[in-house]
Order: sequence, then C-alpha cells, then structure tokens
Amino acid sequence: MISVDEALSRLFALCTLLPPETVPLRRAAGRVLAAPVDAARDQPPFAASAMDGYAIREADHLAGALLKVIGEAAAGSRFSGTVLPGEAVRIFTGAPVPEGADWVVLQEDVARDGDHITLGDQLEHGANIRAAGQDFRSGDRIAAPRRLTPADLALIAAMNVPEVTVTRRPVVALIATGNELVMPGEAPGPDQIIASNSFALAAMAEAAGAEVRMLPIARDTEASLRFTLDLAKDADLIVTIGGASVGDHDLVGLVTQGMGMERSFYKIAMRPGKPLMAGRLGSSVLLGLPGNPVSSVVCGHIFMFPMLRAMQGLAPEPATTRRSILAAGVEANGPRAHYMRARVEHRDGAVYLHPFDRQDSALLSVLAEADALLIRPVGDPARGAGAAVDYIPL
Repeated sequence: MISVDEALSRLFALCTLLPPETVPLRRAAGRVLAAPVDAARDQPPFAASAMDGYAIREADHLAGALLKVIGEAAAGSRFSGTVLPGEAVRIFTGAPVPEGADWVVLQEDVARDGDHITLGDQLEHGANIRAAGQDFRSGDRIAAPRRLTPADLALIAAMNVPEVTVTRRPVVALIATGNELVMPGEAPGPDQIIASNSFALAAMAEAAGAEVRMLPIARDTEASLRFTLDLAKDADLIVTIGGASVGDHDLVGLVTQGMGMERSFYKIAMRPGKPLMAGRLGSSVLLGLPGNPVSSVVCGHIFMFPMLRAMQGLAPEPATTRRSILAAGVEANGPRAHYMRARVEHRDGAVYLHPFDRQDSALLSVLAEADALLIRPVGDPARGAGAAVDYIPL
C-alpha cells in the first residue's frame, strides 16, 4: 500500500493539461481561464460622478455659496459645456463630470430655487468623483489560470472583452459495477440495492468543471464490463465504482489489464478507501474507486476533485484543509490515514469539530449529515477534546 500523498502524486503524473478553446463570455462561468485577458479600455473611461448632485468648481464649494444651474448631465448623456466660477450642472450618478468642474456637491446639501442653488451650512469633504481609470486601465491584465467567478465575468465584460480562452472541460465517464445494483426508480430484486454513488460523484465532477457521462451499470461479467469500458474510451477520466477489490466478482483490475491498462498503483493506506486503483487506459486516465458509498465519495473528494482541477490547468494540490478544535476525544489511529465524517460548529469565534460516533463506510445517512472530514494521520495518537486538528470542508 502507498500513502495518500504518494497516490496523489502518481495521479497528478497521469493527468495531462487539456487543450484550450474560445467561448463567449456568457458560457464562461466556472471555466478555467487558459490565456490572460487584457482590458480594452479604461474604467471608468471618464471622470464620473459618484453621487446625485451638482457638479461645481472646488473653489465654489463654500457654505452659503449661490450658484447658477446651467445644464444637466446624466449617465450616457454628458453636458457639453464648461462650468465657470459661480456655475453648477445638475448631475446624476455615473454621468461624466463636465469640463471645468472638479467637485460634486450632494443634492441633499443644497437648496434649489429655479435655476439657482444655495449650498448648505454643513458640506461633505469628499469630491464624490470617480477618477478616469480608477477601476482599471487599458492593458491591465487578468492572469491565467483562474477559475472564473461571477465577479470575474463582470470585470471582463467591463473590459470590453466578449470572449475568453478557457481549458476544455474534462469529460468524465462514470461506471458503476455490480449485479447487486439497479438505478433509482427501478424495482430492486430481493438481493439488490440502489446505485447511489454515481450521483454524488457526478455532482462533484460537475462542480469541478467537468462534463459527466453516467454510463450503464456494468454487470459482474468480463463481457459486460469490457462493453461499458469501450463506451468510455474517449473520456479524459474513467471512474469505475466497485469491482476494484480482490473478490471473485471484482473484475475491474482483470478486465482493464486485459485491455492494456498501464497500472500506476493499487491499494492505499487510507480508510475509507483502501482498494483504490489507478492507471492509464488508452488515452484515458482510469480511477477505480471502492464500491462502499462513503468510501467512493470520500475518495472523490480526496482524489478525483484535485485531478480534475489539474487537468484544467489549476495547481496540482490536495484538497483544501482547515484548522479546528476537536470537540470530543478520539482514539489513537492505526496504520492507515483515517478521514472521519464530522460536523463543524462555529462557536465564540472558534471552529469546533464534532466527529460522528458511527464511521462505517456504508452509512450514507451519516455522510449526508457531515460537512467535514477530520484528518487522522497514520499513527496519530489519541486526541482529547480541545486538541487542534485539520479537516477538509465538504
């Protein structure tokens, strides 16, 4: 068995960066930027009013000053004249500041009578003007790689860039295996269960930016498994669920070897998730996950999610960890890293972690209640309540 860190290192070595493609900005949400974006203009492109009020000269910004209103400036419709001493222009938020003006007095701070205004006794000190290029300048750059957020899309649109170059989405083929499985909504036989793991893994892969194909359940025959694997041969990542152990009906290793898979490793020092397998099958990376529901989902978080990030050009890094305080004691850990289902509590400005008593790898109900995985390193001693521990948020 190899360690979790060694398994991740070998998995990253199997992953290759996917090619770029250009997409309209409207389709770029959640995609990984593959080429930098340069602003095509300044923002704002002119000095703009930050408030509704009156554009005046700073020298006229005096309590009690009487000024003549000579025009109006609105967003998208500037005042074309020049503001001279003793004059003001009615201005609205976002409008270009007229020539000659360098101050915007708030409408609340003046009294208007016809085409004249009188400044009040208490005036704000700020000019209320957004300088040209205050947000960004033409040529300012958004570096790649970067997963594009809604705020990024707004920024790129403001830069007047209509399309971006992103990494192609990884295609993930999910293959559940086993005679015991039927799909949700079907009538299971007396010895069958519902296939559930694929739905969690599909959601996780899509959250990582992948395109998911959920293939038919492969039955416990070499012919069925080979047929389903053939359907997946153009995928970037093939994820099998179950069948990777050493039982008489666990055929993934045998069949993939017969199909020419170059195995990278088999079995890791981890629980849940010991019977993990990986390698390269044709042009695809193959990740063979355990069949127990919790094991497959935990391995999805620890291994599949980081792999998909790496394929899109993001840093090949393990799942994000955070620090917390153990809310209840745990026993000493053995020779395999243990990822315990736990619940996070925010209390008195601190983060407390409550590990669940039941850690069986078949208990989906416990996993559904968990929002963290408490990380117990190999050989970690017993820890009492109050100990500092690391966890992976779910």
